[in-house]
Order: sequence, then structure tokens, then C-alpha cells
Amino acid sequence: MPVLTLKMPNGVEQSVPIVGALTTVGRSRENVLVIDDPSVPACAFQIENSAGEFSLSVIDSDEVLVNGKKRGEAKLSVGDVIRLGPAELLFCESMPLPAPRAGAAAGDGEITDLEALNKLVRFSEKLLGRYELDALLEQMMDQVVDLTRADKGFLILLEGTEPRIKVARNIRRENIEDAINRVSDSIIASVLRSREPMIVEDALSDPSYKTSESVVNLKLLSVMCAPLTEKGEVFGLIYLGNDKIANLFEPRALELLKIWAAQASLVLSNALLVNELRLDNAELRKRLEEKRYGEIIGACDSMREVYRKVDKVAGTDISVLITGETGTGKELIARELHKRSPRARGPFITINCGAIPENLLESELFGHIRGAFTGAVATRQGKFQAASGGTLFLDEIGEMPQALQVKILRALQERQVVKVGDSRSETVDIRVVAATNKVLEEEIKKGAFREDLYYRLNVVTLRLPPLRERDEDIGVIGKYFLTKYAREFNSKAKGFSPNAAIAMKKYGWPGNVRELENRIKKAVVLADKAMIGAEDMDLSPESLEPIMSLAQAKEEFQKRYINEILGRNNGNRTKTAKDLGVDPRTIFRHLEKLEAERTGKVLPPEPDELSEA
Repeated sequence: MPVLTLKMPNGVEQSVPIVGALTTVGRSRENVLVIDDPSVPACAFQIENSAGEFSLSVIDSDEVLVNGKKRGEAKLSVGDVIRLGPAELLFCESMPLPAPRAGAAAGDGEITDLEALNKLVRFSEKLLGRYELDALLEQMMDQVVDLTRADKGFLILLEGTEPRIKVARNIRRENIEDAINRVSDSIIASVLRSREPMIVEDALSDPSYKTSESVVNLKLLSVMCAPLTEKGEVFGLIYLGNDKIANLFEPRALELLKIWAAQASLVLSNALLVNELRLDNAELRKRLEEKRYGEIIGACDSMREVYRKVDKVAGTDISVLITGETGTGKELIARELHKRSPRARGPFITINCGAIPENLLESELFGHIRGAFTGAVATRQGKFQAASGGTLFLDEIGEMPQALQVKILRALQERQVVKVGDSRSETVDIRVVAATNKVLEEEIKKGAFREDLYYRLNVVTLRLPPLRERDEDIGVIGKYFLTKYAREFNSKAKGFSPNAAIAMKKYGWPGNVRELENRIKKAVVLADKAMIGAEDMDLSPESLEPIMSLAQAKEEFQKRYINEILGRNNGNRTKTAKDLGVDPRTIFRHLEKLEAERTGKVLPPEPDELSEA
């Protein structure tokens, strides 16, 4: 394991193992190797470890020399000497062995720096991929207590600004009871305040702590602490103690603890992040349950109104017409109607009326007998017969040819069907649910859909809102799909970036939930980072809905609202004008504009428009 050894003119020496992907060097305490000299930049250079090859890159200094030559970048080999101002750094193959402690015999149980670092590396490898937080923390503290010859060790993490003891272990690898009363509040506060590791050689005699109530009551002797940091912020500390021996911990031990704490900070921050993501996922599951209706996700007001109607009509056999744009989940609602009905144990049969050629659709619906047409080599039942005892879902009913509409109407009225080529009728016991993305009232006006069939199907209408009208549901639906496909494809993706979350709400989603699902699925499959961005879902600024002027927005709202009131009044223009408190001519003019938009006809300006011109 490569090591970077620092030597200063005043005799200070320090060695740091290069165990991570990046090792930074500079004056700032956030660096892996800190050079305490005012002439050294906050972060002078970094060493990158890429598959066992090490390269130096200068960040903020023009005084970095590698083997006597000024370099901005350099490949490093064992034995290279790096100079930075007054500091000399040696790129070594392994940590130099320390001299034995005075009075200590070889083999008396003292652990060398090299052994300690080897334990650290083995421990880090052991923890790769393991994020059972409680077990991880206990194992870490057992190792630290062994390495430092302490008789107890505490792992303390900050919850907000309050330190909380998460692990308390003794030398026998047992949990310590009543841990909160075994540590010194004043020593902890001092380390958190200074953000520096420290040794208290004899707490009862130390002027800074001998008057501390916790030190006196606990009769503390040797104490050593090191902060745990992430991005310069302290999130906890390691606290070690031995109340039998004073002056136990030496500067060498503190250096080891600093190295261990740096590595432990990485392991712990990752573990805490994963633990937080697990909590987030648990919260997401809870929110999904709150916002789920069977297999449908969403709890905005318009969807709650749909669920309320489903609950009301599910127990009956009346026909239901589900309307809405493509991709809004019409089949899911139809399935919920079936699951919540007395027919739930029966079959749920689906047929897409727009996906089957007209010459085959009648056979698909009603079946055929052998020899009824070329290719009919055997008698076959249709969807109506297959759905008997259950529910028949006629998707895209607006695409059904008119010739078949008559037969569908008769089948719904009489509950009897006749196979193609047969003369005998068969009784069927079905409930029919139909769906369409067309406005059937307009299709009736154009003569493309039978009015009598429309009223037979449309006993109750369920209108599914488009996704762009379900602003509060988009985030929850998006996270559901991301979690689902990240698990399915073993992806790195864990969440959405803030820009992606905003873009998802601003985009118009012409394909609705189906489009959202497909875009997230693609982004998850191709993801090479944890957070999915707007660009990963192809939600560029150009694809977002343009911002309308206030005048345009008012006009669009007025148009939709007049249409809604006309629908309530069954097209009665006079009553609509009265309800809206406007002159009837306003409604006539509105309808003329709609017709002009449909046909491309240019209307003459209104009188008031002429006067303004």
C-alpha cells in the first residue's frame, strides 16, 4: 500500500496511506495530508489512484517540484520526492516502522503502525457492500479499542447539533450500559468546537478539565478523541478512554486514530447515506400506500373523484364509459372496477377495437364456427363468450366500425351474441366497460358513432385527467417508476436532481403516464450516476411547454370553461349565457370561433374590434 511521508525542517514527520481514489495535500484541515505552514496553499495538489496507477495534479500552487522539476502533472513511482515550499514528501511503498516505545520490549503486544493500517485496509474491504449500520459501527469500535489499547470506546454522531452515543464498547467487545454517563461532556464539546483531534493525558490533573464535573465524577485519566468529518463538516467523533493508566495515548496513537477516523468517515458517511435512502424508500412506500388506489398511483382531487365514483358503481352491473387521453390509465381503472365488483372471481377480458382489422373484429368479438370463412378451420368463441361471468373491456370503442356498432348495441341490449357463420344465439352474462380517447359527442355529430350505442355505454362516465393536470402526483409516480426499474435493471439511479423534478412538472406530457414511465425507464437503464437529470429524460428547455402571455392564458381558460358549462347544459346556449352572466351573443361568438378553428375559416372582426382598429 503506497504511503506519502511528510518531512518538515523543524523535524515534524507524518505518514499517510493512499487508500482512497483521491489524496489531497495542503494547509486546509479538509485535506487528507495537512501541512501546517502559512506558505502552503489551502489545497496545493492531489494524488489520484486509478487502478493502482498514481498521478499528481497541481490544484493551487506554482511551487510543486517532482524530483527537482516543476510539474503541473506527473505520474508517480515509488521513491519520487515531492517538494512543496518548506515541505518534503516521499512517495513510499509502505509505512515506515516506528521505533519501539521507551521501556517496551519487542513482542509485548504493542501494535505497529503498519499492522494498524493493514487492519484498517482489511476492515474497509470487509465492509464493502455491507451497510447494516448497527453491526458496522460495533465492529469499527472493537477494532479501534484493540488498536489503541483503550479499555472503552464510544462512537458519537450528531443529531442536529446534539451529540448522541450510537455505539459504546469495552475491551471485551461488549456493549457498555449507561453509556451517556461514561463520557466527558466538556471533552466532547472541546473537540466539536475545535474540530481537531486531541489527547488528554491525565484528565484529573489537566487544568482545562480537572474542574469538570464529569471528569471528577468519572475519575477520568487517559482520553483521546478524533472528529469524523464529511466535506469539512463534523458529523460525529470517536472517543476512547482508559481510566487505569495515565499518559497512555502518545502522538503516534493520535496519528493512527486520525488516519482511521478519515477512513471511517468515508465508510460511515456512505453507510448513513444508504441508511437514509432506506428511510426515504420506506417513506416513499408509506406515501405510495397513502396515494395508491389498487394499482393506480395518485391522490390529486380529480383522481379522488374518479375513485369515489368507482367505489359507487363497482358493485353494480351498469355500463361505464372511461374517457381520457392516451396513456392516462383507462385500463387500470377498468381493472379496478372489475376487482371491486361481485364479478371479481370471473374473467377480465380486454379487446382493443382499434388494433384489429375490421374484417376480423366481428370474429374476435362474437366468435365463429368452422368453415364460416377462409381460414376458419375450427369453431372458436369470441371475447363476449370468454368474458361471461366477468367483465368485458372494450378499449378504444371510438375506433369501432359502424357496421359492428349495431351488433354491439344488440348484444348489450339482449345479452345474446351470434357467432359468425352461425344462426343460433348464445346468452352471455357480462358487464361491459368501454374506454376512448375521442370525444364521442363530436363523433356522433360527424356521423362516425351511433348515438344509441353511446347512451347504452355511457350510463356513468369516468373522465381521467391528463398528467399535466396532476401536478402533485407527478413526483410520486416518477419515484415509483424509478425505484421499480432501478431494482429491475440493477441501476445506480437513486433519485431525481432538482432540475429534473422541476422539468417533470413543467413538461406537458402528451403521452401522459405511459410517456413518463418510458422516459424514466430509459434514463434508469442508461444512468451512470445516482441522480437522474432533466437531460437524461430528454427534457431539454426546448421540450417544455412554452409560457403563454396572461392574455392567452385567460383566453384558454375562458374557452375551456364555456365548453364545460355548455356540456352541463346539454348545449343550451341561452341557459349557458345566463349561468355565466354574459350576453348570449358571447356564446354564439365562442361557438363560431370553435367552428372556424376546426374548418380553418377566417371570421370577420367583431364590431368592437373594428372600432379599435
